[in-house]
Formats: sequence, C-alpha cells, structure tokens
Amino acid sequence: MNDNITTLLNFLPQLWEGVQTTIILTVLGSIGAVLIALILGLTMTSPSAWLRIPARIIVEFFRGTSLLVQLFWLFYVLPLLGADLDPMACGIGALALNYGAYSAEVVRSSIKTVAPGQWEAAIALSLSPTRRMIRVIFPQAWALMIPSIATLLIQLLKGTAVVSFITLSDLTDKVGQLRQSTGDTMFAFSIGLLIYFVLAWLLQEFMNFLERRATAALGRRRPNSRTDRRDARRAARADAVRRDRLASHAAANEGANHGTGTDPTKGPFSGQGGNL
Repeated sequence: MNDNITTLLNFLPQLWEGVQTTIILTVLGSIGAVLIALILGLTMTSPSAWLRIPARIIVEFFRGTSLLVQLFWLFYVLPLLGADLDPMACGIGALALNYGAYSAEVVRSSIKTVAPGQWEAAIALSLSPTRRMIRVIFPQAWALMIPSIATLLIQLLKGTAVVSFITLSDLTDKVGQLRQSTGDTMFAFSIGLLIYFVLAWLLQEFMNFLERRATAALGRRRPNSRTDRRDARRAARADAVRRDRLASHAAANEGANHGTGTDPTKGPFSGQGGNL
C-alpha cells in the first residue's frame, strides 16, 4: 500500500494533465451542448414545419447513433472530406452534438410545460412571438429544464472517457497508466472513481446554484430546498411538542379525577348510585 501511495504522489503531475483534459472537454462540450439544445429545442417548438421537421430529424439522428461512432466519424472520416480537425476539437464536437440532441428534447418539453395561462397572458399583452418567448416563457422554462440538463451534463462528463480512443490522454487514460505503474488494478481505478465523483459533485453544485438563481428570479423557491427542509423540521418539532402537551394535559386531568374520587357511575351524593 505504501508503494502505491508513493507511486501515486510521483504520478500526480501526469494525473493532473488527464484531469485538465477531462475538465476542458466537459466545460467546452457542455457549452456547445447547451447552445445546440437551445437552438434545436426552440426550433422544434416553432409553428413552421419547415423549421420544426428538420430540427426533429437532427435531434433523432444524433440521439439514435452511438457517441463513439460519431467520435470516430469526426476523427477518421472528416479528413477524407478535406476537414482535418485535431483530437480535442473532435472530442468536443462529438460530445456537444450527442448530448445537445438529448438536451434539445428537455428544452422542448420544458417550454411546452409552461402553464397555458402564461401563454395567454403574453398574447393578451400583445407581445411579439420573440418577446413573448424571451420575457415570459423561456425564464419559466429555464428553471424547469435545469435539473434534467444537469443530469445530462454529468453524463457528458462521464462520456469524456471515450476520447482516449482518438489519442487524447484524458483522466481515464491516465488512470490506465497509473494501473500499469502500480500493478494494482483496484487501487488505480478506485482513484479514478473518486476523481470522477468529485468532478460530478462540483458540476451538480454549480447547476444547483443556477437553479436557485433561476427560481429566485421568478419569485419562487426551489422545490425541496434547504428552506423547505428546515420548515418541515420545524413543523415536525412543533407538532411533536403539541402532541406531548396534549398527552400531559390528558394525564393530569385523569390524575385529578382519581384524586377527587370522582366516578361517573355514581351520583352527586355519597352512597347514591348513578341509576335511580
């Protein structure tokens, strides 16, 4: 075990290079995926079939094909067509296209989920379709779509592992090198799991921050927020105290009745039965 720790400490600079590559792929791929999702998602809500149908075809194509095949196509086929991209650009492009297609469906469904009354109110205010979407509909849809997009971006983070197939040395590739250096498979891949978990946790916390900002801008509170949980705990404690007080009062009244010798089966005078 001590030898593994020593090897890990010596390997940290190379491991950090892999982490940097994974972070760059995740950040730029996420930005590209969100932009593609917004463009395709909004286009799929268009009343014009000339815009809606091509957008739907693009989404279904990239959702229905493998991320790895898309990556290989960009890396191996594009040069045959005269477009030679470096491995990093191929990785970012494949991740953005694949997860952007999945996220586009989230954008479309979130926009459709906005209450019909909001659409009617925006129409009643005589807002143009563009201003209606920007000022009324999209801010509400954005707050709804963030949790689902956060899940897809975490999937994107984990999907960056496939770039090792196109000569990029990412975190997964460096973990494989660490396994060869230590000769301990469990140790090396456990380190990889922990690093991926930390990156995913940081990404989730960032998306939670965006969700809080989005819901606060609408004058709402994030569902199941810390405030909600705190209020629920306070209500539970108050309810427990109230039940304890009622039980104490009931016990005290029962003790007082026994102390005065009151018996509901007897009359008001001593020795007189309750029944005449």
